[in-house]
Amino acid sequence: MSSERHSSEHRLRRWERATAYPLTMLSVLFIAVYAWPILDPAMHPVARRACEFADVGLWAIFCVEYLIRLRLAIDKSWFIRSHWFDLAILVLPVLRPLRALRLLNALRVINRHAAHWTRGRLAVYVIAGTVLIVLVAGLAVLEAERGHPGSTIESYPEALWWAVCTITTVGYGDLYPQTVEGRLVALALMVGGLGLIGFTTGSLASWIVDRVSDNERPGGAATRADIALLLREIRKLQAEVAELKSRSKDPDPRP
Repeated sequence: MSSERHSSEHRLRRWERATAYPLTMLSVLFIAVYAWPILDPAMHPVARRACEFADVGLWAIFCVEYLIRLRLAIDKSWFIRSHWFDLAILVLPVLRPLRALRLLNALRVINRHAAHWTRGRLAVYVIAGTVLIVLVAGLAVLEAERGHPGSTIESYPEALWWAVCTITTVGYGDLYPQTVEGRLVALALMVGGLGLIGFTTGSLASWIVDRVSDNERPGGAATRADIALLLREIRKLQAEVAELKSRSKDPDPRP
C-alpha cells in the first residue's frame, strides 16, 4: 500500500511540474480575455462573444486539470481537503457575482511552488501577487460598478485608485462600490490586504533581526578570519609532510 501511495504521489508531482508553465500561460490568457471587454466597452459584439467563449473554455480546462489531479491522488478526501482553495475558485465562479474569482487561477498555479522558495524569491512572488490582485480587483469592481446609478467608479484609473486604497487599508472614501458584486470584491481585497501587510511586515522584521544578529554576534568576523588562517596553516603542513615523504623515498646520494 505504501509503494502504491508513493507511486501515486510521484505521478501527481510529475503532472504538476509538467503542467505548471502551460497553466501559467493559460492563466495570463485568461486574464487577457477577461480584461479586454471591460477595458473596451465599445468592442465589436463578435469579439466580445469570442472572449466570453474563451473565458468559459479556459475555465473548463482548469476544471479538467483539477479532476486529473484528483484522479492521480490515491487519497481523494485528503486531496480535496488540502486543495480546498483550488476547488473553491473553480466552483464559486459559477455564481456571476463571483466570476472574477476565476482569475485567481494564475496565483494558484504559482502558489504550488511558492512554499519551497527562498525568502528573496518569495518576496518577488508576494510583490507580483499583490500587483496582480490589485489589477484584477480593479477590473472586477469596474465591471460591477460601471453604469450603475450613483456609481463613483466609472473608469479603470478610478478602479485602480480604489483598489490601491482598499488593499492598503487607507480607505479615503472618495470612491466606493455600491453593487453587491463590487462589495464582494471589496471584501476579498480587504482580507487579502490584511494578509499581505502581515506577511510583509513579518518578513521585514525577520530580515532586520537577522541583520542585527549577524552584526552583533561576538567574534563573527574574527572567527571566519581565524578559520581561514588555520586552513592555510594546515595546507602548509600538508605540503611539508609530502616533501618529507618524497625525500625519504629518494636513494642515498652517498657513494
